[in-house]
Amino acid sequence: MKKDSGYNTRQKENLLTYLINNKNKHTNVQEISAFLSSEGTPVGVATIYRQLDRLVEQGLVRKYAFDGKTSACYQYIEDEEKCRSHFHLKCLSCGKLIHLDCEHLAELTQHIENEHGFSIDYLQTVFYGRCSDCKDEG
Repeated sequence: MKKDSGYNTRQKENLLTYLINNKNKHTNVQEISAFLSSEGTPVGVATIYRQLDRLVEQGLVRKYAFDGKTSACYQYIEDEEKCRSHFHLKCLSCGKLIHLDCEHLAELTQHIENEHGFSIDYLQTVFYGRCSDCKDEG
């Protein structure tokens, strides 16, 4: 008898669809849970965390744990290798995540490595602020 993982195919598909449709922003377990409930496939929070952990292990999703106080956020990755070579900007108002390929920051990264012997991990480096849409609103 096959062991039931407790997480059916429709729920997995809905979770992955949600992540793909929201790939330009970070999302958290509470948002995912609300979405799955609205789709008629409610799932327990612990099960969502387990599935997200599997997706992280498979390299399909990136996990961001920002300050140790707030819950982790997740983002679907289209091309993880590309994300290893640029910085990210996160809007504190709308949650949009911007992939930033900038020659000036590449120069700064090189300077830090050459002059200070420190190698920056792009996957862990996020600049926080307000995107142009949100900045103009307030």
